[in-house]
Amino acid sequence: MELDCEEFHRWFDQALYTYNLIDSDINNKGYSWACFKAQQCGELAIKSILLSFGKNAFGHGILNLYNQVAEIFGPNMEIKNAISYLDKLYISPRYPDAFTEGSPWEHFTDNDALLAKESAAKIISYVKEVMPNCQ
Repeated sequence: MELDCEEFHRWFDQALYTYNLIDSDINNKGYSWACFKAQQCGELAIKSILLSFGKNAFGHGILNLYNQVAEIFGPNMEIKNAISYLDKLYISPRYPDAFTEGSPWEHFTDNDALLAKESAAKIISYVKEVMPNCQ
């Protein structure tokens, strides 16, 4: 099957762009937004693989999307764990009613943001590793 590297780059380049914005949120103590951006980075990166193969990439659950990728390349537990962590950061950093009390910005810490960024970095590295033909 021929890869659609143009579509891959539309999505993967957006993932990289989003990843590069995480530090500005961390530096400005916007830890909840840094976490959400890390989740978005992971989602965009995984979707870039699926779309380059002409597969469906609908939805925001990265683990669901990754399961399709694992069918192509085989499972990777380190990536699955990073994805599982980021999946938890889709709603909670953004919605005030995600917690029983307080707003998201009060709940997220620099450690949360750094772990989210690290998880996104693992996914970016993984995508680069499995998609050398589109680099």
